[in-house]
Amino acid sequence: MNDELFLHEPVHVVAVFKNGHHPCMPVRFKRENGREVAVTELGLRHPLPKGSKTIHAFDVTDGGTDYRLEFDAERLTWHLTMEADHYD
Repeated sequence: MNDELFLHEPVHVVAVFKNGHHPCMPVRFKRENGREVAVTELGLRHPLPKGSKTIHAFDVTDGGTDYRLEFDAERLTWHLTMEADHYD
């Protein structure tokens, strides 16, 4: 990711949960400004320890911009924590 913008923006996420290699896949999210982003590719998914809980981080792209979504499985909330220009 280049030209990273760090955020802590609550977002509404549509995700698919299934068995397999990626049990949770965000497919779209809606930002506070009303803009909807369709996820075209999942990069990495990894756990992040935060105190006594674990946050699940998803690096995704819409093909033009990269994003990091974080899911708090304890509070069942999603946040957009990073946005960056996408460079191949």
